Amino acid sequence: MGLAYDWIKIGHLFSVIAWMAGIFYLPRLFVYHADAEVGSAQSETFKVMERRLLKGIMRPAMYGTWGFGLWLGLKGGWFSGASWLWLKALLVLALTVYHYQLDAWRKAFAIDANRRNSRFFRMMNELPTIILLGILTLVVLKPF
Repeated sequence: MGLAYDWIKIGHLFSVIAWMAGIFYLPRLFVYHADAEVGSAQSETFKVMERRLLKGIMRPAMYGTWGFGLWLGLKGGWFSGASWLWLKALLVLALTVYHYQLDAWRKAFAIDANRRNSRFFRMMNELPTIILLGILTLVVLKPF
């Protein structure tokens, strides 16, 4: 495909890795934040960490994942005849919805309005693992 395609792929993979790192880490911060006393120094520190992670790393990485991914699909001609890619896109869309849900929970923590316990966030932390497994299976095996 050429050198440009390889660089686009590197951008896509870098963005995916950064985004997934945040998607796995942010709910883990919520687990500990949910157990911190409202107004405590620990709670206030979590607020800063969560905001910086989401806005400084996760959001740009999500945009990069989508941008480089669409660019790859167009440049490589993957959108015509690759049914697996459409299912992958649907799963990435599910991760995007999850990302925005994480942002909603972060905003609740930011105004001390979280009503969920640490167990809930532990359970929610498993969801992206299942979605990622589906994405990787589609990308590697290209079953249809």
